[in-house]
Amino acid sequence: MLERLEPIDREQGAGRTLREQLVLVLRKAILEATLPPGGRLVETSLAEQLGVSRGPLREAILQLVEEGLVDQVPFRGAVVRSLSVEDIQEIYSFRTLLESFAFRVVWEKRTPEFFRMLDSRHRALNYAVYSGDQQQAITREMDLHGLVYEFSKHRSLIESWNLLRGRLHFYFTLHHEAHHRKAALPDAHDTYVALAKGDDLEAMLREVEQHMRRGLGPLEAFVVERNARLAEKAAAKVGEKSGEKSGEKSGEKVPA
Repeated sequence: MLERLEPIDREQGAGRTLREQLVLVLRKAILEATLPPGGRLVETSLAEQLGVSRGPLREAILQLVEEGLVDQVPFRGAVVRSLSVEDIQEIYSFRTLLESFAFRVVWEKRTPEFFRMLDSRHRALNYAVYSGDQQQAITREMDLHGLVYEFSKHRSLIESWNLLRGRLHFYFTLHHEAHHRKAALPDAHDTYVALAKGDDLEAMLREVEQHMRRGLGPLEAFVVERNARLAEKAAAKVGEKSGEKSGEKSGEKVPA
């Protein structure tokens, strides 16, 4: 049986729609394995636990499906997806290729407006980091990285980034957990921004690759440790259930 979730705190979520609040709550529950890999997301049960109607909950679950955190399985419904090291490697390598290509496309198209927005988004990210708001910091970090796609005017690139962005929200949270912090370091994007405003495209492309690689190793190790911990927890639960059944059988009376 899955652990119960706490009801949504409407006051704490002021400024966000109910769907957005539910997405945050469910993402956190998946991250902390309150909703473990392979666990079914039963709308009636979750709606009752969270104190919400099924409409916005269904919308939140669909968003998690789009982000790749939940799978729609025939005859089972929505199921929390397992996360492997291969998943991490794939999304980091794909993101590296995508962002490198975006800079190649946009490099000769950069304008004073691009530089102004780059600085503005960098400041917004640092403000969110210093404020300690993890979700806001992740959103601002994705806004910063998303600028090069927006200015590329390349529809396929923008569509790919929009698909990737939702999944990255969860991976960024995992990334920060792996580094034992709530958000990116304040100076983590200084070199990235400086090179994006510079004249050396090859240096920018090297920084994109290095920027992605810096966090990959610790994140891979974190996922391996997390999966081992979840497997141990699942095995312990199976053992508990087996023990309960054995106890029930040993306590049965033999008919006369």
